[in-house]
Amino acid sequence: MSRTLLDRDRTLEAILERKLVAVVRSERADRLVGVLEALAEGGVDVAEVTFTVPNALEVIQEARRRLGDRIKLGAGTVLDPETARAALLAGASFVVAPTLNLEVIRLCRRHGAVVMPGAFTPTEILTAWEAGADVVKLFPADVGGPAYLKAIRAPLPQVKLMPTGGVDLTTARAFLDAGACCLGVGSALVDPKAIASGNTDRLRELARQFRAVVDESPMVGN
Repeated sequence: MSRTLLDRDRTLEAILERKLVAVVRSERADRLVGVLEALAEGGVDVAEVTFTVPNALEVIQEARRRLGDRIKLGAGTVLDPETARAALLAGASFVVAPTLNLEVIRLCRRHGAVVMPGAFTPTEILTAWEAGADVVKLFPADVGGPAYLKAIRAPLPQVKLMPTGGVDLTTARAFLDAGACCLGVGSALVDPKAIASGNTDRLRELARQFRAVVDESPMVGN
């Protein structure tokens, strides 16, 4: 798990530049490397494999082996530092969580990995940021929508926010306009039906559509 500050900076730069983080979640682990490859071919080359996926560590290891630098690969739904460490050892470059665990932040900082903990209230968001979060995952973002994200950024403009939950092709532009630094996109992009049927063409097309929406948006947020 040898990482440098340069590695961490490059990962964070890629996330903020590409502005899309695919949330890969499925009951079928055997198809997910192909899913990641299809997403990358469609223009979404930053993705997290969630720990709700069976054998998530093996998926991360295989994806890292087969795809290499073609994708910035992270681990999602990381709830504790032990899981975070296992993910980094497996080859994840960044760690995402739906919740705020300060030990997870500390471990990722210690090992030179980008960390994006989840938070919702202003107090949680600021606590995560002051503890060293690179980006704070605003979750669940569909509860307040773009208006809530914009309201949070008014007193906390320094915090990089990634809304996750409720981000789709109809809301993506609004979240970016409200000041999101990037977007976490789940089933609207990583279509469960397409995964189940092995329809990688559908996944590539969805990736292209999301990439087009983001690329057409003005550079807003942090």
